[in-house]
Amino acid sequence: MELFRNANIDWLGKKWYFLGFSLIFSVAGIFSMLFWHGIPRGVDFKGGTQITVQFNSAPNEDHIRAALDAAHVKDYKIQSVSEVGGGAGTKEIVTLPQSTAQDSAHDQGRSEVESALAANYHDSGFSIQQVDIVGPTAGKQLTHQAFLATLYSLIGMLIYLWFRFELIYGVAAVVAVFHDTLITIGFFSLTNQEITLTVIAAILTLVGYSMNDTIVVFDRIRENLALNRREKLADVVNRSINQTLSRTVIASGLTFLTVLCLYVFGGEVLHGFSFALVIGILIGTYSSIAVAAPMLVAYQDWRAKKAPAGKKVTLPAARGARR
Repeated sequence: MELFRNANIDWLGKKWYFLGFSLIFSVAGIFSMLFWHGIPRGVDFKGGTQITVQFNSAPNEDHIRAALDAAHVKDYKIQSVSEVGGGAGTKEIVTLPQSTAQDSAHDQGRSEVESALAANYHDSGFSIQQVDIVGPTAGKQLTHQAFLATLYSLIGMLIYLWFRFELIYGVAAVVAVFHDTLITIGFFSLTNQEITLTVIAAILTLVGYSMNDTIVVFDRIRENLALNRREKLADVVNRSINQTLSRTVIASGLTFLTVLCLYVFGGEVLHGFSFALVIGILIGTYSSIAVAAPMLVAYQDWRAKKAPAGKKVTLPAARGARR
């Protein structure tokens, strides 16, 4: 199935527009992380107590806040858990900041919330369904492990592409994936949504998804280079992107529709996970075309400027290409 049978789009001719788009969102995300919201970490990483409260009917969050304020509970956050399909749920998650009294934090957090609701919230019955606590040491370990997991995945992919193609292909793909990760985390910072372990799982999924999409484009570039080494690299790259455009749009489009439904109807618990996938799939598909492929041309242009006058410079022949 082909949506774009004879596409002839000059992608590289629009590279400055792509660069501007990437800079706007990258810089906005960096500024938000440095000066505005920081990186909003969830309980998994910064530590704290998370209490799930089950109500007999859909609660009024204003009443819950008033009850907690009256009981002098400080620095809490309330998160509604929607029913499947987007309806109003009967569960609320109350998150309390990290407690210094680690041995009694579990009971302390539960008793604070339970006492506040029992004394001040009378609209319906409730019960404490679940209490989760993450200490500061565990939070730091999870942060460190999440960083290493992302770093090792990028290094592993760089080595694979270095072996399978050439080093410049690997560098271009890793830069594109780093670009995707930066913008996705930047969106979380800009919208002040917490990053949890499930979000890290989504980001690692996106690293592989974006890399796979980039490899498809690179493989077609490699094949076209083997067929005509005399053609300008910019023309080869443009033709290769156009030839894989139908595959990219169909595969990414169907995946995007799936995760969009998950985001809209999946409920609050899956909100962060699906939000990361929605943003990441859009940016990952974009970067394969607008970031990774143009880097190959930019690399060749740089080598051409460094080469002696009159010497023709071509992209290094990728391993395994047909001759």
